[in-house]
Amino acid sequence: MQKDYDIIVSGGGLTGVAAAISAKRSGVKDVLLIERYGFLGGMATSGLVHPFMSYFRARKPYKEENQLIFGIFQEILDSLKALNGLERASYFDAEAMKLVLNNMILENDVSILLHTYVADVKKEEDNYIDSIKVVNKSGIADLKAKMFIDCTGDADIAHMAGVPCKKGSEDSIHGQPMTMCFRVANVDRENMPSRNEINRLYTEAVKRGEVNNPRENVLMFDTLQDDVVHFNTTRIIKRDATDAKELTEAELEVRSQCWQMFHFLKKHIKGFENSYFQVSAPQIGIRESRRIVGRYILTEEDVLTGEKFDDSICYNAYDVDIHNPSGTGTVIKSLDEGDYYGIPYRCLLPLEIDNLLVAGRPISSTHEAHSSLRVMPSCTAMGQAAGTAAALVLENDILPHELDTSILLDRLIEDGAFPNDIIK
Repeated sequence: MQKDYDIIVSGGGLTGVAAAISAKRSGVKDVLLIERYGFLGGMATSGLVHPFMSYFRARKPYKEENQLIFGIFQEILDSLKALNGLERASYFDAEAMKLVLNNMILENDVSILLHTYVADVKKEEDNYIDSIKVVNKSGIADLKAKMFIDCTGDADIAHMAGVPCKKGSEDSIHGQPMTMCFRVANVDRENMPSRNEINRLYTEAVKRGEVNNPRENVLMFDTLQDDVVHFNTTRIIKRDATDAKELTEAELEVRSQCWQMFHFLKKHIKGFENSYFQVSAPQIGIRESRRIVGRYILTEEDVLTGEKFDDSICYNAYDVDIHNPSGTGTVIKSLDEGDYYGIPYRCLLPLEIDNLLVAGRPISSTHEAHSSLRVMPSCTAMGQAAGTAAALVLENDILPHELDTSILLDRLIEDGAFPNDIIK
């Protein structure tokens, strides 16, 4: 096992894959991607999160002229489509996703370690990561790099390195609730009642104590299979996804919720009489855990007013979408139709550590802004920006915060991450 790399990316979700590929394409020789599971994809595969949330201007039709995110994310879409694994711009097949990401990593000659977990961070100087300690079937090893990119989703590397992090909101220490996605097959879709009727029957079941789930409604989606319905409707509240004991409790509780929901559907909802529980996600879905404190903190006002920053490295228009951390209810706030906001490069720059970039949902933001930027398309775009930035940092022998962001933006535009005319 090689011990020294130019860049190490931790976390093999869409964010980490995009970061590793973009760094490699930008001329970095030795790029290592570390993933704890035996497959790539993060929440898209291990969490069975489906579908992609919008990567278009607010409330605009899913047409190319309204699209905000291209680049590596578009390559993923195109590759899924070639495998018949994508429909209606956002419905995708998780198994096809695994193959697509494997192929992209191999085609770009990125070094990869699966079944590998980061256990610790070593710093020779207070503000500089020297190496990370990883654990896998080969044992324990220290891996060195010049630059590190944290795409773990939970800011694990940043936290271990001493970067200040926040959890929850100003009113509560609890982040958004966790959930487990599952799918029910052999559903007679033609005889299913309306969503309003399903929600009415669900509310009655909750009142009877038949279903123990604090969620206020039934959230379900179509899939690529006509007889399969996807559910993202469980809710585990007041559990910390970065606490091993509480995460274990959440996993145990949520599978019970999944089966309660299935029995409710099979017993009370027309069309589900002959259905069966097809699959649940390998792990619980995590909406929110740690958020780093960076050189800029993105706010709800930035999101809802469509703020475009001079150092915006990608653009997004997904709603502020806050599932109640303590119980029932979901807060939805939308941008004005046709609008979108930028995510500043500074949000990827953690305080305290100089050779680290953070990409994906743990970037520097408030609880409210996080609820918008946390979705997979924007996280993929952040990963591409982080990998490109890390490559430019090494190329120019500077620190990440010293990078001229105009050079970074020019490179991202050149690489097709977003069109030039989107910048205002």
